[in-house]
Amino acid sequence: MTDRLNQYMNELPLIAILRGITPQQSESVVEALYAAGFRIVEVPLNSPDALDSIERIAKQFGGDMLVGAGTVLKTDQVTQVKDRGGQMIVSPNTDVSVIQASVAQEMVTIPGAATPSEAFAGIAAGAHAVKVFPAEMITPSILASWRAVIPASAGLLPVGSINHTNMADYWQAGASGFGLGGSLYKPNLSLGDISANATKLAWSMASTMKS
Repeated sequence: MTDRLNQYMNELPLIAILRGITPQQSESVVEALYAAGFRIVEVPLNSPDALDSIERIAKQFGGDMLVGAGTVLKTDQVTQVKDRGGQMIVSPNTDVSVIQASVAQEMVTIPGAATPSEAFAGIAAGAHAVKVFPAEMITPSILASWRAVIPASAGLLPVGSINHTNMADYWQAGASGFGLGGSLYKPNLSLGDISANATKLAWSMASTMKS
């Protein structure tokens, strides 16, 4: 599973965060994201019927995308996501028990960290990457300080108000990729708007990687 994470991150290091999506919307939205180049998607567990959405997405796209859950706070939720076909666990915090449970079930695990100490704790527990959260309080200059001490093999993924205007600054500071929420998807957006957002963000990321 980590090989797939690395492959997709090398192609387009963006994670689509579909907070608030419903099962009825899930397949059409992810189809639009896939067409734009996205290969990693998470459904936060505080979305309506999140496990149903994960199951639908995993059945249709699990062979070609890394599909998982966000806002995972408990070890029993790890098992629930796995049982629905999820392959990835993303958390807003650094909970060693959740990380270890994910690793034990051979799932990609990306805990959240707001300090270098939390990031190191997550990496030591087996995290495959670190969600730098909330990015609003961790500026590119602060991220550069993290990057100076955190091993290059550990991916740092800023999440929180990331959009096409600030990705380049974080990338130059040492970000390995990004989680995209409101700049990509909101429940009230039309499918056309979501597709347009996805295309713009994918193009911005590809341009940033080349510069």
